[in-house]
Amino acid sequence: MTRAMGVGLHSGQRVELTLRPAPADTGIVFRRVDLPHPVDIAVNAASVTDTRLASTLSKGDARVLTVEHLMSACAGLGLDNLIIDITAEEVPILDGSAASFVYLLQSAGVVEQDAPRRFLRITQPVEVREGEGANLKWARLDPHHGYTLSFEIEFDHPAVGATGQRFAFDLGKGQYAREIARARTFGFTRDVEMMRSHGLARGGGLDNAIVMDDYKVLNAEGLRYSDEFVKHKILDAMGDLYIVGRPLLAAYSAFRSGHGLNNKLLRALLANPQAYEEVTFPSVNQAPAGFDRLMPTW
Repeated sequence: MTRAMGVGLHSGQRVELTLRPAPADTGIVFRRVDLPHPVDIAVNAASVTDTRLASTLSKGDARVLTVEHLMSACAGLGLDNLIIDITAEEVPILDGSAASFVYLLQSAGVVEQDAPRRFLRITQPVEVREGEGANLKWARLDPHHGYTLSFEIEFDHPAVGATGQRFAFDLGKGQYAREIARARTFGFTRDVEMMRSHGLARGGGLDNAIVMDDYKVLNAEGLRYSDEFVKHKILDAMGDLYIVGRPLLAAYSAFRSGHGLNNKLLRALLANPQAYEEVTFPSVNQAPAGFDRLMPTW
């Protein structure tokens, strides 16, 4: 068990997380312990009720906002079962990446359980698309014996354009903590001002996001990766997709996708039972490379 304190990116509320071990086949569950009667919100695609700016899970009137960075860390570490006590409605933003969550989960201790890991294996391609021409965006899952993610961004901004805008990542190689986890969320000063006028981004700043004006990155320390922007989109996608409740065996590819389109992709997948199957592997030799063990630390 371990604890973390911080503020919500959009609410600005102070919040405490307590990470607790859970029995095999529990899944990941957020528990709103601040309510008069604590409410458990199980992580699954049907629990997603809002994808504007972040992924929000709800059960009745209880909700938890901005779950994607913590979910990404769980996906990156291969963590299947976890109870997350939370004292407000938004997961703390911490440094704007998944690195702090990786550290917290590793500090709490990740252990193997005496039960087979259950995967969701993609058996047919599934794709969702929105817009046309310059507004086109899409996301896709293809069959693959492992888990890879390929993402391309397109921002008409000098600072973003000067970095890599395409990246492919193979989770089975076990480099999540080093290659993906430290990539921070990003935004533009004009958007931050607009969001704050609508009561959002109250907890955002240079200590938990990459912030840009019309020309450059404003953070004094610069970028953590030369392609930090697209890597953060992969980080987000891993968190959004892990909301399905099982680790995927798939090749994910996307162009300009976001939280909303990622959730539409999951719903399209689940709406077609012919496109997936739940599998376990009786021996490590049958599992995809890298998925027969706990993911390494830093």
